[in-house]
Amino acid sequence: MHKSLVIFYGLILYALAELIWWGVLLVKVQPERKAMIMGEGAVFLILFFTGAYFLQKTLKRERKLHEQQKNFLLSVTHELKSPLASIKLYLQTILKRDLDKSQTRTFLNNSLKDIERLDDLVENMLIATRIENHSYSFPKEKFNFSELVEKVAGRLQIHSCSTQIIKTNVDRDIYITGDKFALTLVVSNLIENAVKYSPPCEEISAGLYQKEGEILFTVADKGIGIRDEEKLRIFEKFYRVGSEDTRKTKGTGLGLYIVKQVLDKHQAQIRVKNNRPTGSIFEVSFSTYGN
Repeated sequence: MHKSLVIFYGLILYALAELIWWGVLLVKVQPERKAMIMGEGAVFLILFFTGAYFLQKTLKRERKLHEQQKNFLLSVTHELKSPLASIKLYLQTILKRDLDKSQTRTFLNNSLKDIERLDDLVENMLIATRIENHSYSFPKEKFNFSELVEKVAGRLQIHSCSTQIIKTNVDRDIYITGDKFALTLVVSNLIENAVKYSPPCEEISAGLYQKEGEILFTVADKGIGIRDEEKLRIFEKFYRVGSEDTRKTKGTGLGLYIVKQVLDKHQAQIRVKNNRPTGSIFEVSFSTYGN
């Protein structure tokens, strides 16, 4: 891509030099038409530079997309290797050591959580592709949203910490009509995103309640927070907070993109607020009409 830009700028300079040269020659041959030649040359230059500007924007956008896709592939590789390595370690420990029943059960449960994490990653990639290709129909049904939130929050507890890191405040028996599979991804992506951007074993708050004709689902963290200028872009595909060169937080850049696409299909709104003194709050609101 860098080579393409060099060639592009070289062609622009060459075309500009040729235009000036031919303009000078025409003025020498027909000095009485100098004003007309300069006027036509000015119009051509305006059109030329306008086209060059938009072409440059296209090339830069393509280069940025290429970089994002490359980082996405690297991130996916890391996201796959981490739980696989964890599962391998647990199983090797079970096979090599004489563990009691309680320890074996704990290791198997932790392995199952890592497998579910891998399943989430695969489902994210599949649904993102289907949404982009307009091949996902979002089948809807009425289900217990409270149970879904509690189940996802329990599954995403970080088993390497001894303390509870996901605190839930969920009103019981809140039902919603929607795509249960897609909304499960919304809940898991928002909670997992909060976990990723928070300090180790820091408390994450997930809440669900009804208020004034709305069903509100909130996820609050005490992480690095999101700058105001980035809040408008975090739902773009492959976009991730921070610099690609200095970022240390894992992720694919698909989670919040999927969240926004799914919520749009459910006529739901999502807002990003600052958590005080640090962190972010994601607030999702569903209308109770029709639920």
